[in-house]
Amino acid sequence: MSAFPATLENLIEQFARLPGIGYKSAQRLAFYMLSLPDAETAEFASAILEAKETIHCCSVCQNFTDQEICPICASDSRDGGVICVVSDPKDVAAIERTREFEGKYHVLHGVISPMNHIGPDDLRIRELVSRVSDGAVREVIMATNPDTEGETTAKYLSRLLKPFGVRVTRLAYGIPVGGNLEFADDATLTRAMEGRQEI
Repeated sequence: MSAFPATLENLIEQFARLPGIGYKSAQRLAFYMLSLPDAETAEFASAILEAKETIHCCSVCQNFTDQEICPICASDSRDGGVICVVSDPKDVAAIERTREFEGKYHVLHGVISPMNHIGPDDLRIRELVSRVSDGAVREVIMATNPDTEGETTAKYLSRLLKPFGVRVTRLAYGIPVGGNLEFADDATLTRAMEGRQEI
């Protein structure tokens, strides 16, 4: 028998469904929501509903937007000849924080993962091929995570895009800034040696 009313238990369960939120954190969030004034609770619920109603994928890059075309794709100051391919919209935000990349993006909304029954047809790959096939793209940068699924996806896309004569590159990996060689694993050290640059 639960110590909480069924409606509160349901609220806790809904929060617990969020990624990275365990039962204890879900409880804290539920109790916090109950402590809010009615107006703030309504604002919170309204923000969720409004986001669900208005946010959709950009018709060009597949990133989240509330317009037909996202601000990055619409910008004339961005280089449309260079496309950075990422697995999720949050990866766009991470790269944008560096203020170094001046091209445009393509969001796959996942990676190839046979274990999770996710194949190429489940991703936004057709849209990427369509963008590259028009001939205006010079380089495609694979910025998927350096794990098994990310590597598989990058290699699959590389083979798919090569016939278009576009340069396909991969983000370099290696020792993190401030890292210590002593604690780096073999795979990281190998990648760091392969990706070394002249100074």
